[in-house]
Amino acid sequence: MNHRRLGSTGRDVSEVGLGTWNIGGSWGDVDDETGREVVRAAIDADIDFIDTADVYGDGRSERHIGHVLDERDAHDDVFIATKAGRRLDPHEADRYDYENISEFVARSQEYLNEETLDLLQLHCPPTEAYYQPETFDALERLKDEGEIAHAGVSVEKVEEALKAIEYDVVETVQIIFNPFRQRPNELFFEQAKRNDIGVIVRVPYASGLLTGALERDQEFAEDDHRNFNREGEAFDVGETFAGVPYETGHDAVEALEPHVPDDRSLAEFTLRWILDHEAVSTVIPGTTSPEHVRSNAAASDLDALSSQAHGAARDVYEEYVAEHVHHRW
Repeated sequence: MNHRRLGSTGRDVSEVGLGTWNIGGSWGDVDDETGREVVRAAIDADIDFIDTADVYGDGRSERHIGHVLDERDAHDDVFIATKAGRRLDPHEADRYDYENISEFVARSQEYLNEETLDLLQLHCPPTEAYYQPETFDALERLKDEGEIAHAGVSVEKVEEALKAIEYDVVETVQIIFNPFRQRPNELFFEQAKRNDIGVIVRVPYASGLLTGALERDQEFAEDDHRNFNREGEAFDVGETFAGVPYETGHDAVEALEPHVPDDRSLAEFTLRWILDHEAVSTVIPGTTSPEHVRSNAAASDLDALSSQAHGAARDVYEEYVAEHVHHRW
């Protein structure tokens, strides 16, 4: 496993991390032991960056992580990034304040069994919150009090990312980036590098489309967001299939597959494509399969893609995908 520096945190983290939305909720039924096995598999694969959030299964993912870290006595060995804020009404940006955020921090500390959270990220707050200095003053205060070691944001839009990094307390930005969501590479990555911002990439597989494992007539469980959030009914539609209409996503996958090297899967191609961008600190694929954790981790050792492969990914994006996502996020 190769490591990269996580911006001004000064911490080197595995360039392939683990996202834990899948083992918490909204991805169908996943039992507790399976969730814990996924975390164990990540640690065994030398993954030392794990991302979670207080709303994943109402703290379920955090509890799984805390359980395994206790079991392995690995709290000092793994960098845990959690998120807070999704419990608030998205139409009430002024509630992203010290009182509320500190309450969320305390609960995450309990579930993770961490006295100080390694990294607290605001969890996709409404755009207005980025224009409220008091939102970020709250993070400064929590850091001064030793409740959190580092602070960052998880964003939906490139513009939110650019605004967030104007605040000195923000050391990391989590953003969707994959062959179907290429806009962050245009301006944000340049600014992130200039400001020494750690870049955490989520939704790398576009909710499974970029693994090549989904069928056009795939049926998803009732409690799977790929069933109930197709049009953004529950939260930002960009989190489901990266905002790409399902049928269009399959058309794009079919156009991309001939450009995947014979010795690689589409999933390996996708992770390597992301990691070929030097601004990326870590990518956090999620899964409910320990086997997939291991195969994701192995992408760190793959050779970079050719310029022809990157060009093909750009062509497919422009032909099939850009009109649906480029100007929205």
